[in-house]
Amino acid sequence: MVSLINAMQSGDVPGTPALVFSNRADAPGLSKAAILGVSTRAIDHRPYATRETFEADITTALEEHRTDIICLAGFMRILTPGFVSRWAGQILNIHPSLLPKYPGLNTHARAIEAGDKEAGCTVHQATEVLDDGPILGQRRVPIMTDDTPQILATRVLKEEHKLYPEALARFIKGT
Repeated sequence: MVSLINAMQSGDVPGTPALVFSNRADAPGLSKAAILGVSTRAIDHRPYATRETFEADITTALEEHRTDIICLAGFMRILTPGFVSRWAGQILNIHPSLLPKYPGLNTHARAIEAGDKEAGCTVHQATEVLDDGPILGQRRVPIMTDDTPQILATRVLKEEHKLYPEALARFIKGT
């Protein structure tokens, strides 16, 4: 998220960050965004009876800030088909694997356990299917023999910080 904001504020990515949203008021990204001058909003999902009512309030916040593109980064809630449909073609996600391999959680451990030679990250358009949708870019990193999931995650995260702004810029430009 910080990489995206920095890239927009430097002009490397066209556009202006409209809102950083979290379902957790204590999410570190909220304070980082505020320091960078970006509006923030936290809406706790726990009081809501349904995911749909929670997502209706998210949509209201996004619309209030005239959001054109939603960039998911560390948002660990599965979005309903209704929300994804409302924002179809406007939601990007970054995932810490070389999709279509290893959708979901524990991607680094799964890649190591499978004996893969490389891992990486993927930026894709979000669809109603978890970690699916058109791939906008990938970055690869080798898996070393002494890698743990945590060590691999650190190496992949460095590539995520490069890939996401590049993919967002291409998406906005339509290339």
